Amino acid sequence: MSSSNLYTAAFEQARFSDESEEERLSDVAADDEGWEDTERGAAEEEEVEAQCLLCETVFGSTEKVLGHTVAEHGFDLRGYRRKFELDFYSTIKLINYIRSRIIINKDDPARVIADLTLEATRAEVLAEEKYLLPVLEDDALLYAFEDEEDVKEEEAVDGKDVSPEKRARILEEQLARLRSEFTEYQEMVRRNFQETLKERIADGVGAGKRDANASASTKWDLNEIAGEKKEKVQDDDTHYFTSYAGNEIHETMLKDTVRTEGYRDFIYDNKHLFKDKVVLDVGCGTGILSMFCARAGAKRVIGVDNSDIIDKARANVFENGLDGQITLLRGKIEEVVLPVKQVDIIVSEWMGYCLLYEAMLDSVLFARDKYLNPTTGIMVPSHINLAISTLSDSEFVNDRVNFWNEIYGFKMTAMKEKIDEDVIVTGLGTKSLSSTPTTFCHLPLGTVTVEELSFIKPFELRVDGGGDGSPKAVKEGEEAPYRELERLDGFVIYFDTFFLPSAAPYNPARISAASRAETWQYHDAQTGGTGIAFTTGPYRKITHWQQGVLLVNEKNTLEREIAEGDKVVGTVEYRKRKENSRELEIEMSWEVVREGDEKDATKKQLWYMR
Repeated sequence: MSSSNLYTAAFEQARFSDESEEERLSDVAADDEGWEDTERGAAEEEEVEAQCLLCETVFGSTEKVLGHTVAEHGFDLRGYRRKFELDFYSTIKLINYIRSRIIINKDDPARVIADLTLEATRAEVLAEEKYLLPVLEDDALLYAFEDEEDVKEEEAVDGKDVSPEKRARILEEQLARLRSEFTEYQEMVRRNFQETLKERIADGVGAGKRDANASASTKWDLNEIAGEKKEKVQDDDTHYFTSYAGNEIHETMLKDTVRTEGYRDFIYDNKHLFKDKVVLDVGCGTGILSMFCARAGAKRVIGVDNSDIIDKARANVFENGLDGQITLLRGKIEEVVLPVKQVDIIVSEWMGYCLLYEAMLDSVLFARDKYLNPTTGIMVPSHINLAISTLSDSEFVNDRVNFWNEIYGFKMTAMKEKIDEDVIVTGLGTKSLSSTPTTFCHLPLGTVTVEELSFIKPFELRVDGGGDGSPKAVKEGEEAPYRELERLDGFVIYFDTFFLPSAAPYNPARISAASRAETWQYHDAQTGGTGIAFTTGPYRKITHWQQGVLLVNEKNTLEREIAEGDKVVGTVEYRKRKENSRELEIEMSWEVVREGDEKDATKKQLWYMR
């Protein structure tokens, strides 16, 4: 039964209020055929403009729209509504949800249809009150299903065995309910619209703002009209985990032989540590470290990763016949439930650019505190030293910055704006460093806390031409490499990674802030344990981490040249970005201390690792 006839019947019902019960029942029975005739006539006379749910095509009736969505888009709105037993309000939410996806978000219709098959999508649609607000003005589809609100009752009314008394009662109940629901819906839309207008006026947005590209089917911006405003939840994780889903990033890491062989050598050279032990691999990726541990004799290895790569890792483990030793879990280490209460070893390759980019160490420390044996548990790796040096390299500056001064006869200096604001990840030659690197942050992974990963640390560098910590010597007849010691173009940050075959607390005599991976060695005569170390600095083979270059901006360039023997003294601050906690802000302040302790003015600059 069409909505126009139902509402007509409701008003007729009021007119009959003074008649007797018998007269009303008699009239209903006598006019039974008239209801159907009126319904057909009204349907033929009623012409409304209705836009397709999944495209911009406009039809002269809602029935034509529904037929079009089935024929052209393969989506049966009426069938969907009946399948999931959607009531009046739920149907309105569904229509407005689809409209918002298609009209406002410009989503692909096939993607929208696919999403509607998901239980999570239906739950979202039905839970959000904002979808009661129409996306299109005068959307005819919103009223297209009133006659289907109670199919079973209508079938009962049409049945031949129903008495006139019951027929009248059912019709009256249907009419009363529809009138009530429609009135409530109109009031809800009116109330939400008025509240939205007040908010927009208060915010200075201006009431009645329309999309400049709107056609005859005008659309409202659901990002501005959404009823009650909700604070947007910051999501720092989705992109991070998605970035590790494909092959390319894992291929890059596996082909980094310094990294991969460093882990392999420590595990295989210390099989006595892993034999019959339970190992937790945090961020297992392809499963390579888990398989190293299993081959080294671990009784059980549990790998955890929240990326889609976990599916391929399971296949890798199975293909190598290690599925009896290795269990792989999908999820965040903070949320998954491990099949054991405690582990003997935690292995993880968590390091990012400039060490702490991506903030994965936070998760590793969570796992340590929750699962690692507190007295004998071993962290792999065990220590990290963050190092810094001065950059003096006019060729690098010309290539990265002055390159934009003229390109094929055209000036592009606008491209230099904020070029020194971001950390540059690149591989440098040894001659680019004008001072011997020094450690400004020492991280013992068995004891460091998450709070200590945001810090301000001092440093002192002496302009001496740089070096890896080993004795400097120039062979006879060989010239010393040319170095631009008089310049200060920026700073270079990298890290050294150490694998100590023992648990915390650590003996500072074995490893400290003064340790350099290029020269560090360790062997435990009692246990036969062997230490391993590798550097991401420029004095050894390049790694996929390379180095972080922090160029000084024009405001912080030197007033006069530096001389060999001068010192650069200052502080380095690491902190997470508010916009994304997996990104870094690195802020430095420094001054040049010249001969006779003469000091230049203090400089300060902020860089982003994003």
